[in-house]
Amino acid sequence: MDEERGKLVVISGPSGAGKTSVCRALKKNPNVEFSVSATTRSMREGEQDGVDYHFLSCDDFQRRLGENQFLEWASYNENLYGTPRWPMDAALARGKTFLVEIEVDGTRQLRERAIDGLYVFIAPPNIEELRRRLVNRGTNEAEEIDQRVHIAKEEIAAASSEVAGSPLYDVIVENVVLEDTIKRVEGLLWP
Repeated sequence: MDEERGKLVVISGPSGAGKTSVCRALKKNPNVEFSVSATTRSMREGEQDGVDYHFLSCDDFQRRLGENQFLEWASYNENLYGTPRWPMDAALARGKTFLVEIEVDGTRQLRERAIDGLYVFIAPPNIEELRRRLVNRGTNEAEEIDQRVHIAKEEIAAASSEVAGSPLYDVIVENVVLEDTIKRVEGLLWP
């Protein structure tokens, strides 16, 4: 009997909406393999290369982009981010759930390429709550928080858009209480 093919699960949402916390919880399932994205942004305190991100120079990222090594890529907040292509194919062939945490532009690229999967957008209850979460993180200056809030408004509006006649996201989950949000997303993945 052939091994069942895995599934791609894409999680997106604005900075501060809770997508990383949702993904952290999903990664605890042994059937989940998490995509480690590449980025040109600076490493934050506590992050590890190859675990949190593959931290690349701009030149290295551009070289890899030219070699078609990314499933999708985006420029976000003056940095480049990309999803390496080969880990997804390997995980799906092994019957695993391959979890990708990407921005809205990356999701659009996947949809335009007709890549099958479950696409979930994690939304904040409102912009004021999102701003409060970003401020409480204590990792960003006021100007960067303003920029992230501006980007978030655009991402929230885009989440309801369509690509080639289909919704960009299959489900939009409002994250009011993180534990409830995690349970809802788990229910979507493993009904």
